[in-house]
Amino acid sequence: MATQYGFGKTVAFSFTGAIDRVARALQGEGFGILSDIDVAATLKKKLNKDIPPYRILGACNPSLANRALGIDPSIGLLLPCNVVVREDSSGTVHVEFMNTDAVLQLVDKPGIEELANEVRQRLERAMTAV
Repeated sequence: MATQYGFGKTVAFSFTGAIDRVARALQGEGFGILSDIDVAATLKKKLNKDIPPYRILGACNPSLANRALGIDPSIGLLLPCNVVVREDSSGTVHVEFMNTDAVLQLVDKPGIEELANEVRQRLERAMTAV
């Protein structure tokens, strides 16, 4: 599964199991989870709308973030790297990672392309490890 702004796969784990595996896989690549947005809970609370489980994990590798901020302090607008874990209406669980190539193409500064490639490679390895 791939889009212009992301890549991912379906998994044979429960939603909670997928969250745990994603967190471990990201940690293996030096990422921590800075934010965890429960979209389903928010929509239920704010709109009384029921959707299948859907979480957005904001992943950050401090070393890579530091490099990015050193190139362009405003790049924080594009951070952290979002990872979506969601369950569809049939119960299938999907794990999707943001495509840093697409996002970081917005920043035309020397060193960003190399950094974006490194981040994407780490995210692809994390996806493979899930």
